[in-house]
Amino acid sequence: MVAQGFAVDLNKPLVFQVGHLGETYQEWVHQPIVSKEGPRFFESDFWEFLTRTEWWVIPLIWLPVVSWFITKSIRMGHTLPQVAVMVLFGIFIWTLLEYTLHRFLFHIKTRSYWGNTIHYLLHGCHHKHPMDGLRLVFPPAATFVLCFPFYNLIKIMSTPSTAPGLFGGGLLGYVMYDITHYYLHHGQPTSEVPKHLKKYHLNHHFRVQTKGFGITSSVWDKVFRTLPPSKSVDKSR
Repeated sequence: MVAQGFAVDLNKPLVFQVGHLGETYQEWVHQPIVSKEGPRFFESDFWEFLTRTEWWVIPLIWLPVVSWFITKSIRMGHTLPQVAVMVLFGIFIWTLLEYTLHRFLFHIKTRSYWGNTIHYLLHGCHHKHPMDGLRLVFPPAATFVLCFPFYNLIKIMSTPSTAPGLFGGGLLGYVMYDITHYYLHHGQPTSEVPKHLKKYHLNHHFRVQTKGFGITSSVWDKVFRTLPPSKSVDKSR
């Protein structure tokens, strides 16, 4: 696509190209290319490797971490029912965070070179290539970095013995989110609830990209009145 005299070459690494689109970046990035073959991001093989993650890596890495944090609250004297409440509350907080990040950060409007570049890395690439199976989950290296400020924030807002359980619950919510997100793009659900979620999410990609920011649930879309129109489409295949 030509924009401001610049043409994006899909056969070359994309990350340092998209910034040149300027104000037309938003239009370009929301015109999806439905293919399981993902584009190359970087010339460097190392950085390219860091952008690609198999879905099963997420539970493999993070569920042991979840277990460690949850059992830490138990070791610090809390009962199982108490820790269960912490975990459930952590998952609840994650669902709100999931919605908030998707709506206000992932769909921020950018037009500067670095704004477009960062947005493409963060979420724009997913809208441009929604079926790229190796870029549907968040790279573990990036998650590891983000865990530090989130855990420190939880420690400030809670007690030393409840913070691990709350963080473990939030991290478990993230794992559930990432696996669900992958399944909604590549799974073939047969029961009603996952079928509805799949249609709901693909509706966000292919029809009304300014509505339907929930992934694991549409609850917060209902609360904040960002539900898309009822008609939906399924273009996953």
